[in-house]
Amino acid sequence: MASLLLSSQEEPPLFQPSDAESSATFRFLRRVNSVHGLNLQSYLELYKWSTAHLDAFWGMVWDETNVIGDKASHVVDNDALPSANPVWFADARVNWAENMLNCRSAIKIALIEATEPTVDNPSPTLKSVTYAQLYALVADVVSALILHGIKPGDRVASYSSNCIENVAACLATSAIGAIWVSAAADFGPTGVMERFEQVQPKIIFSVDAVAYNHKVHQHLPKLSELLSGLADKILPPKIVVISPLSQNQYSPSWESGWVGWDVFVKEGQQHKLGRSPSGEIEWNRLSFNAPLWILFSSGTTGRPKPIVHRAGGMLLQSNKELGICGGLHADDVFFYYTTTGWMMWNFLVGGLSIGCTLVLYDGSPLRDVGYLWKLVDDLGITIFGTSAKYLDHLSKKYRPRDHHSLKTLRQIYSTGSPLAPPLFDYVYEHINPNLILASITGGTDICSLFAGMNSALPVFRGEIQCRMLGMAVESFSPTGTLNPPDESGELVCVRPFPCMPLGFWPLPGFGPAVDVSAAQKRFYQSYFAEFNGAWYHGDHIVITRSKLGNGGGLVMLGRSDGVLNPGGIRFGSAEIYDVLDQCFSNSTAEYVIMDYLAVGQKIDGGVDERVILFLKLPPGDELTPAFETKVKAEIRSRRSPRHVPARIIKVPDVPYTLNGKRVEVLVKKIINGAPLSSVNLATLSNGECLNFYYDMGEKLRNEHA
Repeated sequence: MASLLLSSQEEPPLFQPSDAESSATFRFLRRVNSVHGLNLQSYLELYKWSTAHLDAFWGMVWDETNVIGDKASHVVDNDALPSANPVWFADARVNWAENMLNCRSAIKIALIEATEPTVDNPSPTLKSVTYAQLYALVADVVSALILHGIKPGDRVASYSSNCIENVAACLATSAIGAIWVSAAADFGPTGVMERFEQVQPKIIFSVDAVAYNHKVHQHLPKLSELLSGLADKILPPKIVVISPLSQNQYSPSWESGWVGWDVFVKEGQQHKLGRSPSGEIEWNRLSFNAPLWILFSSGTTGRPKPIVHRAGGMLLQSNKELGICGGLHADDVFFYYTTTGWMMWNFLVGGLSIGCTLVLYDGSPLRDVGYLWKLVDDLGITIFGTSAKYLDHLSKKYRPRDHHSLKTLRQIYSTGSPLAPPLFDYVYEHINPNLILASITGGTDICSLFAGMNSALPVFRGEIQCRMLGMAVESFSPTGTLNPPDESGELVCVRPFPCMPLGFWPLPGFGPAVDVSAAQKRFYQSYFAEFNGAWYHGDHIVITRSKLGNGGGLVMLGRSDGVLNPGGIRFGSAEIYDVLDQCFSNSTAEYVIMDYLAVGQKIDGGVDERVILFLKLPPGDELTPAFETKVKAEIRSRRSPRHVPARIIKVPDVPYTLNGKRVEVLVKKIINGAPLSSVNLATLSNGECLNFYYDMGEKLRNEHA
């Protein structure tokens, strides 16, 4: 892998900012120099300082991003290990929602809601609210929540689409100090039940219908099934039904006691609870370390882990990422294609603290392949967020630059899986040559980023731009030693960071002692047991040598437990995928591959493994001997003989989680003998395809019996 990286480092950047000195990062650098009497000159120097002096750095982030709240003097124990999960800003008082609604402009648009066209509504109207309107709506929802008995620490849940009402409900929940829990409307009822039964919400907000793939899908039957499954597990929650498509506030399918959104809001208007005499929302400023929301891991082989995030950490990390690193400002129009069950929804909503306009979209991104790019031109979108999977699909069928202006775009964010080098080429050639393409990485575990975008830095093909300020990310060998640049290893974070989760639910004070203790043990084992107190994230990476002062970019090689290890040579599946993308993704080529998945099968009694490559081909295509020979030859010539799969197998489909992540580890377990009963099918979008892998696994194991 190192030789491949060396050759790529000789290439010039695909993009380089014309005036890095005027960026938000360098403005922050100059302030650091002024306050602390330093002479930092580059991003690398600022990065090193930010990870060595956590207390000084994060204290300055608070000041630089104008956090509303009581800061006090304490920041963090600068000598603590991540495993200590230290308290941050111990005496501070802050409310996340108060910071999201600092802007009260009656002119500035806060949210624009776009919905996919359907047969019945081919030209849906855009909805929008100004910051003043959003504030008034949140105030009414706060009042209604209090009226229905919601107190700090209570859980408020959503089983909803990406609509304005959902954002308002989240903000109102935080304003009170209650804890937000969200599941996307496309999640199956069983998967949502596994989440909600763990946290026991008192109120559930749900839509009555969603638009997807040019059709309207009724959602209330799924809600009823969810409630039936929860009936003997939690106290009956209050149900508030949002009607984003029809605006109907009642239908015969409603169950007794359900209330419509408009009625719920009107109740709040009438009672005016949770407001000061002047009419201001009575923001409940709690500890910096108070719980804000609970996100869930994919949970493909067990119950999803309920990850609790702290309010101040989410606020400060988002402000740093968007304001200081990304350089977003109030004039930006920020869009991210996401469901409400993916952490990128939380990431997007954090943009309200910048005062910019957020674009919410609900529906398919590819049914009308040009629709999102038309929105870019119509709305003046400047920041466009999506997934690597979407860009891959798009590259096979559409060239946005041929059909749209896209002149307002200045940054594109991509996450969910590694962004293959050919997709960098695609974006700069067929979308916009003059923007920052930021592959970003972090995850549900931290609800933010370890590495990602920076408006002051260049973009190199196939690389994430940089490690984020304040995040002491390193690459470790399997024995826990620090790797040099350009050598693959495990992603670890060796210093604490304020967006570290508080733990898994239930936290102390929120459940029986035995459950709290089990959650604490599970939390420690998940992140700190691998490398003596450092945060272990489970990603296989390369940190490149520093180029043009960036401190080293990142190359994502795949999940660590999915790393391939034939003959003792470790490498990430992304190294194979990169070849397939380069050589077999063109729809006009002789051989075309639609999707792929590589896993390791244990052989020789478990002391070795062989690589099995599964390929999804276009309908009607066959994996001929010549096709297979071509695939192996390209992998051999572009990587090494060790990378060549022992077996290549055509598959009907490749499994993905509901959030669109390829499921390597689960298939690896099945191929090596795990029963299908160990799989949590509710977490997969196409779990039925696993039957093929189960049957194939038995055949593969028999080959080495």
